[in-house]
Amino acid sequence: MVFYFTSNVVTPAAFVYVGKDKFENEELIQHGWEEDVWFHVDKLSSAHIYLRLREGDSWDNIPEELLTDLGQLTKANSIEGNKKDNITVIYTPWSNLKKDGSMADGQVGFKDQKKVKKVLVAQRENAIVNRLNKTKVEKHPDLRLEKEERLRALRKKDQQAQLARRKGGGPHRQGAPEKKYQKDHAYDDLFAEENMVSSSNQDRGSDWEDDFM
Repeated sequence: MVFYFTSNVVTPAAFVYVGKDKFENEELIQHGWEEDVWFHVDKLSSAHIYLRLREGDSWDNIPEELLTDLGQLTKANSIEGNKKDNITVIYTPWSNLKKDGSMADGQVGFKDQKKVKKVLVAQRENAIVNRLNKTKVEKHPDLRLEKEERLRALRKKDQQAQLARRKGGGPHRQGAPEKKYQKDHAYDDLFAEENMVSSSNQDRGSDWEDDFM
């Protein structure tokens, strides 16, 4: 089971999802998308929270209001972290998560510490948590199938873009000889008698690694 949340502090609204337990977390780790950003309470047990960015958005430029929502949701989904003030929430792109056979279910490491950021959550803000919880939806998705369909759609989009580039390149190549002639002969008439007056100026006034579960 996966829980889905909606954050309306940005437009369009942000899509957030959470695994119910460590087994769902394993599936989320395995079948995440390139657009996903992973959130977790630093050095404490918590749920794995994922923000799915819109295509073209950057993980290191998340709006402050949205970061606040994600920090509050992550804190609220940590049994120990929810009881403490001044906790740290870490976040990183899904692609930076590292998993090997020695790790227990729900545990992850990082490929590159430089791609891990932190945000301080001073205390629980019930208004934010309650607002997010009102959007909560429970589903039983086939995460593997969803990712396969996503990758298929990306491949199709890439193929269409390549086809468009090839079609666009045809006329350009056909017109190349004409453009070359124009370039080579651009100054042929510069000193023609009828152009002498118009050409004259006379009358012109911009390794560290940790495991979490």
